Amino acid sequence: MARALSHTAQQAPRLQAYARRVRAWLQPQVSSGAREQRDQAVLLLAVAVVVAPHFGHLPLWSIVVIGAMWIWRAVLTQTLKPAPGRLVMLALLALCTTAVWLEHGTLFGRNASVNFLLVLIGLKVLEMRAHRDVLVIVFLSLFVLQTQFLFDQGLLSAAIMVTSVAMLFFVLLSVNLPEGDISFSGKLRYLARIFFLALPLTLALFFLFPRLPAPIWHGVANEVQAGTGLSGSMSPGSISQLLRNDTVALRAKFDRHAPEQRSLYWRGPVFGLFDGRTWSPLAPARFSPASAGNVRYDPTSSVDYTVTLEPTQTHELIALEFIQALDEESTPSSRLTPTDARLTPTLELQSMGPVTSRRRYRARSFLSFAAGPTSYDVSLSEWLQLPAGYNPRTLRWAYELKTRTRSLTDLDKGAAATPLDRRLVDAVLNHFRNEPYHYDINAPLLGHDSVDEFLFITRSGFCEHYASSFVVLMRAMGIPARVVTGYQGGEVNPIDGYLTVRQSDAHAWAEVWLTNHGWQRIDPTAAVAPERIEHTLRERRSEEQAGSGDGWSWLSDWRLNKEALENAWNQWFLSYTADRQRALMSRIGLTPSLENVAAVAIAVLGTLLALLAIVSMRHRATRDPLAELVLQLRAKLARAGVEIPANMGLQTMEQHLAEELDPGCLPDLRRLLADIGRARYARQATRAKPVSIGGLRLQLRLWRPVRLKS
Repeated sequence: MARALSHTAQQAPRLQAYARRVRAWLQPQVSSGAREQRDQAVLLLAVAVVVAPHFGHLPLWSIVVIGAMWIWRAVLTQTLKPAPGRLVMLALLALCTTAVWLEHGTLFGRNASVNFLLVLIGLKVLEMRAHRDVLVIVFLSLFVLQTQFLFDQGLLSAAIMVTSVAMLFFVLLSVNLPEGDISFSGKLRYLARIFFLALPLTLALFFLFPRLPAPIWHGVANEVQAGTGLSGSMSPGSISQLLRNDTVALRAKFDRHAPEQRSLYWRGPVFGLFDGRTWSPLAPARFSPASAGNVRYDPTSSVDYTVTLEPTQTHELIALEFIQALDEESTPSSRLTPTDARLTPTLELQSMGPVTSRRRYRARSFLSFAAGPTSYDVSLSEWLQLPAGYNPRTLRWAYELKTRTRSLTDLDKGAAATPLDRRLVDAVLNHFRNEPYHYDINAPLLGHDSVDEFLFITRSGFCEHYASSFVVLMRAMGIPARVVTGYQGGEVNPIDGYLTVRQSDAHAWAEVWLTNHGWQRIDPTAAVAPERIEHTLRERRSEEQAGSGDGWSWLSDWRLNKEALENAWNQWFLSYTADRQRALMSRIGLTPSLENVAAVAIAVLGTLLALLAIVSMRHRATRDPLAELVLQLRAKLARAGVEIPANMGLQTMEQHLAEELDPGCLPDLRRLLADIGRARYARQATRAKPVSIGGLRLQLRLWRPVRLKS
């Protein structure tokens, strides 16, 4: 304890020195050298805030190079040493350009261009010498700041943008002030005034400036990274990898209350082709649309809702099964219309193009449904395919189970009322319930005969294991079946009422074709782990936390509030499309045409610009305390009968006054002019004794000019 107190006491003077230095930086800087050093430090901090969000998609070498150049510049600023020479900068430029080319194979495209821009801003920061270089870095940073929205348009990116703009404007304001400086709080007030005046213009541009159907960077932004979420195939372990991924897959807002948890099956890719290990979609040409047939649904099970789907980089549009229609009347609030999507024969909702940006659409689904023909059709044979040479024990057990079930039917005449295929489905589900099967996301890896190993050896797996083995068993017993992937459940956020579906809600289930019924959903996971279907992820985690007594429930509340805020940002700002702008024009009584939107925008923007011009003309420039001193000196000399031209510098003034004034008053005058010059032009202000403006004013007040007698 004594050692710790001693160490703290030793560090106290250093901390006090840092505090004094910070306070000195916050005060107006009389010396141009100290002011320049302060502005460069703020600029370096602003550049770091601008560049740091890009580190997630930059190669490691680029991060190291940019960081090294930033540190190099920070050391030069601290030690007041000159920047590297022209030859060094040219060599660094050549090396960095070559590295970007080797990394991306081009200097164009989204990733390559952003990487190149960030390297260039690092080089420009290192090269910074003159006032012009500071302006170039500020404007280049403002441009680079916008490129972050090519990768992420979330609320955090917007907050970083506002912070960066404020810091860059701080530097821009400081370097463009008159020769004097103002306090840190004064600059903040000035910046707040600028932002307040710009806010109406910003809102007018946002709401009224004609919006394009797609972003102008649409072609560039299509250079996307691999999507996270459901894939175009399924193999053991492919879905369990998503369990710990809590990123949002979609959000839904129901017109009425959300359905109960067990009814929330969000349909995604449907797989019918099995190679012994991996499931993939059945080629469209291999089955007839008639295999889907008409869909029969219970009208009382309808739900109307709005989906906000996160980018998937695929054609899948996730919706509750069975989706009956997109609500065409509601599409003015969305970029998606019924002509932008199609319903496949396997009842998948697919977009005509990849979902590379957030999509918003309204839908109506019927939770109780059956699809396809009610009597056997030749097209159903495609859903019976099994690869040869795989899972012999499963095939043998399926044959035995079917034979045994048929024999029991012959003995029990009451069971004959239930179709054989329905009794076979129940037999397999009862097998999963009664035997020691376990729901485990850390299931062991499976070999060549994956279904055999799961059913008879490991008996431990995730939803894809149960869905896959169930479909194989059904097909082995002559029942058409397929695997459906998507999401199950969701979590209603009590803050905003939106239901959030995460990647960790990814799920796989089965669909079987039953005589006189058609395609019906069967979820074998529910037979083994009903809590997976009946409870939300939050409820399951809350039970675990309550059992452990860890008291971390506040983290869940914080997450819900954060996600509600992010969702509000997505719904109100990012979803403001051209269609919603036209709807706004309709509500204010104008025909939603491009001409009317442009006319209103020009009128509002013109009015705002005129008001800003009036306010700007009334603004009085900040007075320079040193310039005020020189003006007071000229006035004092004028009262003594000595006129000094306005454009005369301090050194020339001293020479001129030596001929006009009595030698007795010249020493104090020379001392005053020297102090003013040192305050104005000293380059080593941080090492020299600072000059007090108050002291200079006192010197001027005490000095009395005496003119030579002619």
